[in-house]
Amino acid sequence: MASAAASEAGDTASRAEYQRLVDAGDVIFAEGDPGDHLYVIRRGEVELSRMSSDGEQPLARLGPGDFFGELGVVLGEPLPMRATAVKRTILLKLDRETLESMCMAQPEIGIRMIRVLASRLIQSERKLWALAADAQVRPVVRALLRHALPAEGGKGIMIPLSLRNLAEEAGLSMIAAYRGLHRLLDRKLVKLTDDCLHAPDVEALSAAVDRPD
Repeated sequence: MASAAASEAGDTASRAEYQRLVDAGDVIFAEGDPGDHLYVIRRGEVELSRMSSDGEQPLARLGPGDFFGELGVVLGEPLPMRATAVKRTILLKLDRETLESMCMAQPEIGIRMIRVLASRLIQSERKLWALAADAQVRPVVRALLRHALPAEGGKGIMIPLSLRNLAEEAGLSMIAAYRGLHRLLDRKLVKLTDDCLHAPDVEALSAAVDRPD
């Protein structure tokens, strides 16, 4: 996840007044703190985390060349996560004015940072899509089991449902039903055989109902 933009920014802003040394376990900023600086890791490692109903959840570990805190410094909003040094770490701490000056002087820094941010956004969207799909697995599985028929040769079950019928039986939109079914196909819990859904292992499919979303 190392960023060439962050490395170049680090070379540009390598003066001592921008550097900050933190020890292992030090909190660089807490969730909800004002976001008025961008941090670039020159040496060491930083963990980003966020509080949830299950406690503190790790989001990512960053190393030399990575940057973080960009949402706060760009948008001026409170930081949505906590940053903690995993080991003794040297950071570059850049305020908005310094960052803007750097990007004005060397536009390639801003362009490369935009590319990194775009990549992170795409990754986040993919994760959100996967989470949304997982939330539909249970009703889809229940609908499949309700309409299951013994497969030929006694190997699992067959489910003669179209996507539209499956959506109606699961109480979902067709898009939501497709997402749930796609997750089951990815996990190889069901497969499509001769235009009919086939679940070779009924117990494994049933267990998906109890799987956390």
